[in-house]
Amino acid sequence: MVQFIIEEIQSQSHIGLLCLIGVFFYVGLITIGGGQVAITVMHQTLVENFQLLSDEKFFNMVAISESTPGPIGINIATYIGTELYGVFGGLVTTFGEVLPSLICIILIAKYFGKFSEKKGVQAAFSTLRPAVSGVIAVAAAKIIILALVKGIEKASLTDIASWSSVYIQAPSAVFYLLCLLVLFKTKLHPVFIVLLGGVFGVFFC
Repeated sequence: MVQFIIEEIQSQSHIGLLCLIGVFFYVGLITIGGGQVAITVMHQTLVENFQLLSDEKFFNMVAISESTPGPIGINIATYIGTELYGVFGGLVTTFGEVLPSLICIILIAKYFGKFSEKKGVQAAFSTLRPAVSGVIAVAAAKIIILALVKGIEKASLTDIASWSSVYIQAPSAVFYLLCLLVLFKTKLHPVFIVLLGGVFGVFFC
C-alpha cells in the first residue's frame, strides 16, 4: 500500500485526494506514542517519503500546531488537506488521520480489560516506553537544529562547500537557553513562553 501511494504521488504533478487520505491513514496507523512521536513519523512520511512539504514548512507547521489547540497530527492533516483541496479536503484528510485511532480505541475499550494483566502485554508496554522516548528525542533534535542553525536544510554531506553558509543563529540560541532557564527555574506557564517566542520571531528573526 505504501509503495503504491509513493508511486502514485510521484507520477502526478498534483497529488490526488484519495492518495492524500491514504497518506494520513498510514500516518495515523503507525503513530504509536502520541503527538510528539507523530512529529518524527510525519516528517519521515510527508517530507522524506512523499515530499509534500519542505523541512522548513513542516517544522513551521509543528510550531503552529503546538501553539494552537488540538493534536499535532490532526492539525497538520487539516492544514495540508485544506491548502490543497479547500475545506472539504481538510475534513476528509482529518478523517483519514483519526480513523486508525478510532478503530484501535474501540477495539481496546472492548477487549483490553481481558488481556491487560497478561505478562506479554505488560512486557510490551514496558519496552514501548523507552522506544517512544527515543522517537520523541529525534523529533526534538530535528526541531532544535532547524531552529538554531541557519542553512542546515540546504547542506549536504557529500558537498563540503555547501556547509560554508551554515551558522548558528546567535539570537535564537540565546533566546532558547533563556526559555529553558525560565521553564526549569520558575513556575511560568509554558503558554507564555510560546507567546514570547512568537513575539521574538517577529522582531528579531
